[in-house]
Amino acid sequence: MEKFLIVNAKVLPDYFEKILEVRTLLDTNQNLGIKEACTQVGISRSTFYKYKDHIFSLNNNPLGRKAEIHFLLSHKQGVLSNVLNKLSENSCNILAIHQSIPLNNIATLSIQVDISDIVVSIDEIIETLKTIKGVKKVKLISLE
Repeated sequence: MEKFLIVNAKVLPDYFEKILEVRTLLDTNQNLGIKEACTQVGISRSTFYKYKDHIFSLNNNPLGRKAEIHFLLSHKQGVLSNVLNKLSENSCNILAIHQSIPLNNIATLSIQVDISDIVVSIDEIIETLKTIKGVKKVKLISLE
């Protein structure tokens, strides 16, 4: 089992941040090679290769970030569509959806989303979802 720590970059050697810089250069410039990116940033290729699979920024998690959100929705046309559109507008990528059959004109909805690309906080997205007409309740269940 892998163990992860969140550590302030101030206490780490500067080459850890430079590894992130190399990765960013490589992601943004497809024509740039590892040797050139390392030279540009000022670290050796061996340092990059030694740590590249072990150093990640919280904002740049290669595995993605996921959230599970539960809803109570009115059984009215367009409510689910409005929820999905609002998630899309906030750069959420839908991974899975499960909606129950409405009982007493209320349906439960569970959505798992990839939130790697969001530009506002998940709390702001939740608050926005609460304002949609027909959404009775929204709750963030889990965050990865």
